[in-house]
Amino acid sequence: MTKIKIATDWLAACAGCHMSILDMDERLVELLDKIEITSCPITDLKHPPKDGVTVGILTGAVNNTSHLEVSKMMRERCQVLVSLGDCSVLGGVPLMRNQVDMEEALRRAYIETESTVDGFIPRSEELAKPIPARPVDQVVKVDVYLPGCPPSAEAIHYVLSELLEGRVPVLKDQVLKYD
Repeated sequence: MTKIKIATDWLAACAGCHMSILDMDERLVELLDKIEITSCPITDLKHPPKDGVTVGILTGAVNNTSHLEVSKMMRERCQVLVSLGDCSVLGGVPLMRNQVDMEEALRRAYIETESTVDGFIPRSEELAKPIPARPVDQVVKVDVYLPGCPPSAEAIHYVLSELLEGRVPVLKDQVLKYD
């Protein structure tokens, strides 16, 4: 049996959504009989393969030029794109940064924090440029939305199981229950 290829990446996020993926525990191990994780931010393989994957999962909001590139690459290389977590689905906490002038936010983050000594704002052509934060679907087409901060391991397992069976997950009732 050919395994379904899955790729994940996170953008402006806290890693909570990827921790919920890991929280599937034994169910994740069982899924590994059916899936191949080709790339993930917690492995050395960061980008989905050029020949593509069946399912791409993005967590976090888009808030810099690198995130734009990652979102577009994931969309190009996956058949089904899942927007996972409130930051990806709605913009979440990163969206709050849009209320502050960008230079003011950078100054506070790199120079004015209480623990900073001799701080400076890093500026290099090699660094991504900040942009206003936005949900993933304002950059690329999303096929499946799974909100939550973070979504539960049960909800993630349900979505992946449905996709593996070739079905579009219907998110309602207990799947969207938050504790």
